[in-house]
Amino acid sequence: MTAGSTENLPAEAVIAIAHTPPELRGALTILFELDQRLARIVAATTEPMLGQMRIAWWRDVLAKPAPDRPAGDAVLDGIGAHWMGRERALLDLVDGWEHMLAPPPLGEADAEALISARCEAILAVFGVHDGDTTTSFEAAARVWAIADVTAKVSHPEERALMLRLWQRQPALSERLPRKARGLAVLGALGARALKRGGRPMMEGRAASLIATRAAILGR
Repeated sequence: MTAGSTENLPAEAVIAIAHTPPELRGALTILFELDQRLARIVAATTEPMLGQMRIAWWRDVLAKPAPDRPAGDAVLDGIGAHWMGRERALLDLVDGWEHMLAPPPLGEADAEALISARCEAILAVFGVHDGDTTTSFEAAARVWAIADVTAKVSHPEERALMLRLWQRQPALSERLPRKARGLAVLGALGARALKRGGRPMMEGRAASLIATRAAILGR
């Protein structure tokens, strides 16, 4: 089964994958690969209708049974290998990214739709479901999602919105279990980036130290 490739992923995602148990790495890698594809669609879109059509392709193909999907695409093959029966979270991720095609500046409802969808997809990787104690998992996932979007937006109002959403988040005080140390890395790097005004997560010499500390301590 394909485990996915980290070649086109940002450094923080690669580090998170490295600190994730082998049995979960495939699902996390494919999630990041799909997330990056959707982000590139949004970034390259100058005509919203065309962007919506490209996003809709992913929605349509993921709604099909795995045997009916096109073969030969690394991300689709990886979804079939690692996300069988859990595609709902990925469909929600597709919908979340479509909100980024709204006319600028991005509104809070659209921003929250993407953040929540990315958060739920991460929780699905780690087998965290409704009814579980999700506070520490969700907090780290949301901080990563907010930090990543903040570093991508260029409109001052959008950056200010993302920073406000982060300021409403509880502090990352609880340790994550060993299986989720990769998520702890993302949360710690995201919190550092947001404290610096929304800079890229791996910017600066201290980023690697922060990632290593989170991988060891779980926060």
